[in-house]
Amino acid sequence: MDILIVDDEPLARARLVKLLADIPDCQIVGQASTGDEALEQIHRVDPDLVLLDIRMPGPSGMEVAQKISTIEDPPAIIFCSAYDQYALEAFDVKAVGYLLKPIRSQQLQEAIENAKKLNRLQKTTDNHQPPEPGRAHITAKTHRGVELIEIETIRFFSADQKYVTVIHTGGQTLIDQTLKDLEANFSDSFIRVHRNALVAKKYIVALEKGPEKGYQLCLQDCEIKPVVSRRHLTSVKELMQRL
Repeated sequence: MDILIVDDEPLARARLVKLLADIPDCQIVGQASTGDEALEQIHRVDPDLVLLDIRMPGPSGMEVAQKISTIEDPPAIIFCSAYDQYALEAFDVKAVGYLLKPIRSQQLQEAIENAKKLNRLQKTTDNHQPPEPGRAHITAKTHRGVELIEIETIRFFSADQKYVTVIHTGGQTLIDQTLKDLEANFSDSFIRVHRNALVAKKYIVALEKGPEKGYQLCLQDCEIKPVVSRRHLTSVKELMQRL
């Protein structure tokens, strides 16, 4: 499980790093000292879980959690706080745990195991959404009106905050659908490779090391190389073995 630690106190972050070192299958993929840093890193490193402080300079942990809940395929959240009065509010933003400082190893491990179970359940539920049959096109509203984009020409979908961009052989087009809906409708022909990217399986040519120690995909007839997050790397490798 890839974990992002968010706390404005260096000692608190260091303690979590030490505790996580003793918990199997946990890897720290980033640390942040502010809410703004946290949101930027979530977009970049695509963690499975965020260990989130509440009282921080700038956006509070609660404000950060509210923003996290609106993004596509959000990570799980466990709050780590010295204050107990925010517990009810924490579960309003769908946190999977609320730990009081000083955090104990056993409490942290139990909370992480719970997050893993919920993550597996969510993936199972998402993967069983019925696809929309028979669609050969998607629609896009452009300055020319409503346009049809053939599914066969699409290399991947890329999400950026409020918009999804379709990268296809005719160029790039903005649409007003979400990656979650697209994934449900086209799960037979597209695979999620990142929180922000959905790639056409048939056009995958190679998986290669990216410029920042991660991985990226080479696609047929496409110069742009979508990034593969650690969270989705295993499923991409399994798919490529079957192609």
